[in-house]
Amino acid sequence: MVEGFTPEMRLAEAAIFAATQPVTTRMLAKLLPEYVDVEAVMAALAAAYEPRGVNIVTVGGGWQFRTAPDLAPALRKVVELPRRLPRVAMECLAIIAYHQPCTRTEIEEIRGAALSQNTLDLLLENGLITPKGRKETPGRPTLWGTTPAFLAQFGLNDLRELPKREELLIDPPGPALAAAPAPTAAPAQEAEQE
Repeated sequence: MVEGFTPEMRLAEAAIFAATQPVTTRMLAKLLPEYVDVEAVMAALAAAYEPRGVNIVTVGGGWQFRTAPDLAPALRKVVELPRRLPRVAMECLAIIAYHQPCTRTEIEEIRGAALSQNTLDLLLENGLITPKGRKETPGRPTLWGTTPAFLAQFGLNDLRELPKREELLIDPPGPALAAAPAPTAAPAQEAEQE
Protein backbone atom coordinates (compact mmCIF):
# COMPACT_ATOMS: atom_id res chain seq x y z
CA MET A 1 0.00 0.00 0.00
CA VAL A 2 1.19 3.55 -0.79
CA GLU A 3 2.06 5.41 2.42
CA GLY A 4 -0.81 7.61 3.56
CA PHE A 5 -3.21 6.30 0.90
CA THR A 6 -6.02 3.92 1.83
CA PRO A 7 -7.15 1.29 -0.70
CA GLU A 8 -10.31 3.40 -1.23
CA MET A 9 -8.23 6.51 -2.00
CA ARG A 10 -6.11 4.53 -4.46
CA LEU A 11 -9.21 3.20 -6.22
CA ALA A 12 -10.79 6.66 -6.44
CA GLU A 13 -7.47 8.06 -7.73
CA ALA A 14 -7.29 5.40 -10.44
CA ALA A 15 -10.89 6.05 -11.50
CA ILE A 16 -10.29 9.79 -11.83
CA PHE A 17 -7.04 9.24 -13.70
CA ALA A 18 -8.65 6.84 -16.18
CA ALA A 19 -11.79 8.91 -16.81
CA THR A 20 -12.11 11.33 -19.71
CA GLN A 21 -14.91 13.27 -17.96
CA PRO A 22 -15.32 14.43 -14.35
CA VAL A 23 -16.03 11.47 -12.04
CA THR A 24 -19.20 11.97 -10.01
CA THR A 25 -20.00 10.93 -6.44
CA ARG A 26 -22.52 8.45 -7.83
CA MET A 27 -19.86 6.81 -10.01
CA LEU A 28 -17.47 6.52 -7.07
CA ALA A 29 -20.21 5.18 -4.79
CA LYS A 30 -20.75 2.31 -7.25
CA LEU A 31 -17.02 1.62 -7.34
CA LEU A 32 -16.15 1.86 -3.63
CA PRO A 33 -17.45 -0.45 -0.88
CA GLU A 34 -20.87 0.53 0.54
CA TYR A 35 -19.51 1.46 3.97
CA VAL A 36 -17.15 4.09 2.52
CA ASP A 37 -17.95 7.81 2.81
CA VAL A 38 -17.12 9.02 -0.71
CA GLU A 39 -16.94 12.68 0.34
CA ALA A 40 -14.42 11.85 3.09
CA VAL A 41 -12.30 9.79 0.71
CA MET A 42 -12.30 12.60 -1.86
CA ALA A 43 -11.48 15.26 0.74
CA ALA A 44 -8.48 13.20 1.89
CA LEU A 45 -7.39 12.55 -1.69
CA ALA A 46 -7.71 16.21 -2.69
CA ALA A 47 -5.69 17.22 0.39
CA ALA A 48 -2.97 14.68 -0.46
CA TYR A 49 -2.67 16.13 -3.98
CA GLU A 50 -2.79 19.80 -2.91
CA PRO A 51 1.01 20.33 -2.74
CA ARG A 52 1.66 18.37 -5.95
CA GLY A 53 1.93 19.44 -9.59
CA VAL A 54 -1.54 18.14 -10.32
CA ASN A 55 -4.58 18.63 -8.12
CA ILE A 56 -7.92 16.91 -7.83
CA VAL A 57 -10.61 19.55 -8.26
CA THR A 58 -14.38 19.55 -8.54
CA VAL A 59 -15.64 20.60 -11.96
CA GLY A 60 -18.71 19.73 -13.97
CA GLY A 61 -20.35 18.00 -11.01
CA GLY A 62 -17.45 15.61 -10.39
CA TRP A 63 -13.72 15.32 -9.76
CA GLN A 64 -10.93 15.63 -12.28
CA PHE A 65 -7.16 16.05 -12.31
CA ARG A 66 -6.01 19.56 -13.19
CA THR A 67 -2.62 21.24 -13.33
CA ALA A 68 -1.82 23.13 -10.14
CA PRO A 69 -2.77 26.80 -10.74
CA ASP A 70 0.71 28.11 -9.88
CA LEU A 71 2.30 25.88 -12.57
CA ALA A 72 -0.08 26.66 -15.43
CA PRO A 73 1.88 29.72 -16.69
CA ALA A 74 5.09 27.69 -16.97
CA LEU A 75 3.34 24.91 -18.88
CA ARG A 76 1.94 27.31 -21.47
CA LYS A 77 5.48 27.56 -22.86
CA VAL A 78 5.63 23.86 -23.74
CA VAL A 79 2.07 22.54 -23.90
CA GLU A 80 0.10 23.32 -27.03
CA LEU A 81 -3.13 24.99 -26.02
CA PRO A 82 -6.31 23.99 -27.81
CA ARG A 83 -7.41 26.34 -30.55
CA ARG A 84 -9.53 29.16 -29.24
CA LEU A 85 -13.13 29.37 -30.34
CA PRO A 86 -13.94 32.24 -32.70
CA ARG A 87 -15.64 35.25 -31.10
CA VAL A 88 -19.00 34.43 -32.68
CA ALA A 89 -18.87 30.90 -31.22
CA MET A 90 -18.06 32.30 -27.76
CA GLU A 91 -20.96 34.76 -28.08
CA CYS A 92 -23.31 31.96 -29.09
CA LEU A 93 -22.05 29.76 -26.23
CA ALA A 94 -22.54 32.57 -23.69
CA ILE A 95 -26.10 33.15 -24.91
CA ILE A 96 -26.90 29.45 -24.69
CA ALA A 97 -25.35 29.20 -21.21
CA TYR A 98 -27.36 32.11 -19.85
CA HIS A 99 -30.66 31.49 -21.69
CA GLN A 100 -30.86 27.71 -22.07
CA PRO A 101 -32.70 25.98 -23.43
CA CYS A 102 -32.98 28.31 -26.41
CA THR A 103 -33.47 28.04 -30.16
CA ARG A 104 -31.22 29.29 -32.92
CA THR A 105 -33.74 32.06 -33.67
CA GLU A 106 -33.62 33.19 -30.03
CA ILE A 107 -29.81 33.22 -30.16
CA GLU A 108 -29.94 35.36 -33.32
CA GLU A 109 -32.41 37.77 -31.71
CA ILE A 110 -30.18 38.23 -28.66
CA ARG A 111 -27.02 38.58 -30.76
CA GLY A 112 -28.69 40.88 -33.24
CA ALA A 113 -27.04 39.04 -36.13
CA ALA A 114 -27.53 35.86 -38.14
CA LEU A 115 -25.89 32.65 -36.92
CA SER A 116 -24.41 30.17 -39.35
CA GLN A 117 -24.86 26.44 -38.95
CA ASN A 118 -21.05 26.17 -38.90
CA THR A 119 -20.97 27.94 -35.54
CA LEU A 120 -23.43 25.51 -33.96
CA ASP A 121 -21.57 22.60 -35.57
CA LEU A 122 -18.27 23.82 -34.06
CA LEU A 123 -19.82 23.98 -30.58
CA LEU A 124 -21.35 20.52 -31.08
CA GLU A 125 -18.02 19.06 -32.28
CA ASN A 126 -16.30 20.45 -29.19
CA GLY A 127 -18.97 18.85 -27.00
CA LEU A 128 -19.94 22.21 -25.46
CA ILE A 129 -23.63 22.19 -26.47
CA THR A 130 -26.23 19.52 -27.09
CA PRO A 131 -29.85 19.39 -28.27
CA LYS A 132 -32.26 19.60 -25.31
CA GLY A 133 -35.47 18.72 -27.14
CA ARG A 134 -37.73 20.74 -29.40
CA LYS A 135 -39.77 23.86 -28.74
CA GLU A 136 -43.54 23.42 -28.94
CA THR A 137 -44.00 26.05 -31.66
CA PRO A 138 -44.57 25.79 -35.41
CA GLY A 139 -41.62 24.09 -37.06
CA ARG A 140 -40.58 22.58 -33.70
CA PRO A 141 -37.09 24.16 -33.64
CA THR A 142 -34.29 22.49 -31.70
CA LEU A 143 -33.60 23.75 -28.19
CA TRP A 144 -29.90 24.05 -27.29
CA GLY A 145 -28.21 23.73 -23.91
CA THR A 146 -24.73 23.33 -22.49
CA THR A 147 -23.08 20.03 -21.55
CA PRO A 148 -20.98 18.76 -18.63
CA ALA A 149 -17.97 19.29 -20.94
CA PHE A 150 -18.87 23.01 -21.02
CA LEU A 151 -18.79 23.09 -17.22
CA ALA A 152 -15.46 21.26 -17.11
CA GLN A 153 -13.94 23.47 -19.85
CA PHE A 154 -14.74 26.61 -17.86
CA GLY A 155 -14.01 25.15 -14.41
CA LEU A 156 -17.61 25.27 -13.17
CA ASN A 157 -19.52 22.79 -11.02
CA ASP A 158 -22.91 23.99 -12.21
CA LEU A 159 -24.50 26.87 -14.09
CA ARG A 160 -25.20 28.81 -10.89
CA GLU A 161 -21.46 29.55 -10.78
CA LEU A 162 -21.64 31.60 -13.99
CA PRO A 163 -20.92 35.27 -13.29
CA LYS A 164 -24.01 37.42 -12.88
CA ARG A 165 -24.75 39.76 -15.77
CA GLU A 166 -24.14 42.81 -13.58
CA GLU A 167 -20.62 41.52 -12.81
CA LEU A 168 -19.76 41.29 -16.50
CA LEU A 169 -20.96 44.62 -17.85
CA ILE A 170 -18.36 47.39 -17.97
CA ASP A 171 -20.32 49.91 -20.06
CA PRO A 172 -24.11 50.18 -20.00
CA PRO A 173 -25.64 48.13 -22.82
CA GLY A 174 -26.99 49.81 -25.92
CA PRO A 175 -30.39 48.89 -27.33
CA ALA A 176 -28.96 45.94 -29.30
CA LEU A 177 -27.39 44.46 -26.16
CA ALA A 178 -30.30 44.93 -23.78
CA ALA A 179 -31.17 41.20 -23.91
CA ALA A 180 -27.58 39.91 -24.14
CA PRO A 181 -26.10 37.87 -21.28
CA ALA A 182 -22.62 39.33 -21.40
CA PRO A 183 -20.65 42.20 -22.93
CA THR A 184 -19.30 39.86 -25.60
CA ALA A 185 -22.52 40.04 -27.64
CA ALA A 186 -22.11 41.75 -30.99
CA PRO A 187 -23.85 45.05 -31.86
CA ALA A 188 -26.87 44.66 -34.14
CA GLN A 189 -25.18 46.08 -37.22
CA GLU A 190 -22.17 43.76 -36.95
CA ALA A 191 -22.41 40.70 -39.19
CA GLU A 192 -21.18 37.32 -38.03
CA GLN A 193 -17.46 36.85 -38.56
CA GLU A 194 -16.36 33.34 -39.37
